[in-house]
Amino acid sequence: MEARRVHTIPAVISRYTAEPINSHRKRRVAGYARVSTDHEDQVTSYEAQVDYYTSYIKGRHDWEFVGIYTDEGISATNTRHRDGFNTMVRDALDNKIDLIITKSVSRFARNTVDSLTTVRKLKDKGIEVYFEKENIWTLDAKGELLITIMSSLAQEESRSISENTTWGQRKRFADGKVSVGFSHFLGYDRGPDGNLVVNREQAKTVKLIYRLFLDGYTFHCITKELMARGLESPTGKKKWYQGTVKSILTNEKYKGDALLQKRFTVNFLTKETKANEGEVPQYYVENNHEAIISPQVFDWVQEEIKQRHEGKKRYSGVSIFSSKVKCGQCGSWYGAKVWHSTDKYRRTIYRCNDKFKHHCKTPHLTEEEIKDIFVKAVNQLIENKADVLNCITLRKERLTNTENLEEERDKLSTDLNLLAEKVQQLIAENARVAQNQDDYDRNYSELVSRYEAAKKQYDKNCEAIQYRERRRRQIDSFIEELRGQELIKEFDVRLWGSMVDFIMVYSKEDIRVTFKDGTEIRA
Repeated sequence: MEARRVHTIPAVISRYTAEPINSHRKRRVAGYARVSTDHEDQVTSYEAQVDYYTSYIKGRHDWEFVGIYTDEGISATNTRHRDGFNTMVRDALDNKIDLIITKSVSRFARNTVDSLTTVRKLKDKGIEVYFEKENIWTLDAKGELLITIMSSLAQEESRSISENTTWGQRKRFADGKVSVGFSHFLGYDRGPDGNLVVNREQAKTVKLIYRLFLDGYTFHCITKELMARGLESPTGKKKWYQGTVKSILTNEKYKGDALLQKRFTVNFLTKETKANEGEVPQYYVENNHEAIISPQVFDWVQEEIKQRHEGKKRYSGVSIFSSKVKCGQCGSWYGAKVWHSTDKYRRTIYRCNDKFKHHCKTPHLTEEEIKDIFVKAVNQLIENKADVLNCITLRKERLTNTENLEEERDKLSTDLNLLAEKVQQLIAENARVAQNQDDYDRNYSELVSRYEAAKKQYDKNCEAIQYRERRRRQIDSFIEELRGQELIKEFDVRLWGSMVDFIMVYSKEDIRVTFKDGTEIRA
């Protein structure tokens, strides 16, 4: 088993704006003004609040003025009858406002429950409230702390426990320690050290799912087959769902790796979680535990899922020949067509799906002809096995080496983290301290440009590494398969799925089989 490796995947979402750090969108800002009596001095205060916040918001180049919401002569002890306040909250929840500015907590609401309820409702949607007198920003950790203290000490204790738990969990993730919900995880049990241990009986079901998929079955067809066999799902039920099958086919843990922090808690009070889309770091642990599915097979499945998704209009899942035969004239895939569907001469043939669109002259093929083409090509490959293996071995290192790419990726990851932190620090500082906005815009644009350039290169680098790693595993598996293979006399479904990439049809006399190592044989 190879040595375990842990890679940090940098966060890409700003903690302060909930936007990608390279977003150029201005924050949409509204003000809220309220006086509780009709006394003349209060009216003057009200007008002053409106004028002040209008000028204050419009004076910021990075803010977009939405408007001033107001309530006159209305008590703050309850928000039920405050039309201006309620309209503002509705507009914010309808994604019309990003930031609300008000004079103080008492202007917002004197009823602590109402204040906390509203603030947290807005916070859940990424909307911030700024209480100027107390200098509280509700998306800021200390702002939430101050609001929480106003509620009760018990709530602050709850926060402390939650944050300690979260910190401990994320520290475990950073150390590469894997944790899963074993009660609903098919194929593995909890080992003595808390890590994953293969459940041999359940692993048979996992392997069957992967085999059926590579044999051409769709998610739906796999569920029907599993239920027909009476096999239990991860929840212990005999009922299977397409989503469950897809989850098993795409879970990296089945190949011995683990991606940590796929989800995270967004609200410590409600314990609500969401999919991690870059808000917090993720950690990828290689070779963490015993694999049920080989990395080669897992990668084939991911590629097949991708191909079926991209060509979902043409993939039916009814045949192992779907998405395997191409037209040499227009490049379109061959699809199954039924001739004489209602009489004794009924048969299925394969022809170019865009034959009449491009007026292709390429011939149709029957299933038997495709099988014969495959047998001839495989036997030609086997007859020249020694030469083919030598060629593959010589070019494998050149085509699949990732050492330089990995060094570059690690350097780019460090650069991205530093740039992201600088951008977030710049945003936070500008939100709290009055600055020259021309200088801010210039510094922001420079940092974002550097980040975007580094991110583009990082993504390109990661794609290159992943491609080379897939090719290496694919070639290794192909070499292993070819070394032990003897001449075949008839069509073999397993070999078809494991060795053939696609067949290209130019004419009846010119049909070429491309194998998964890149070798092309004219059958």
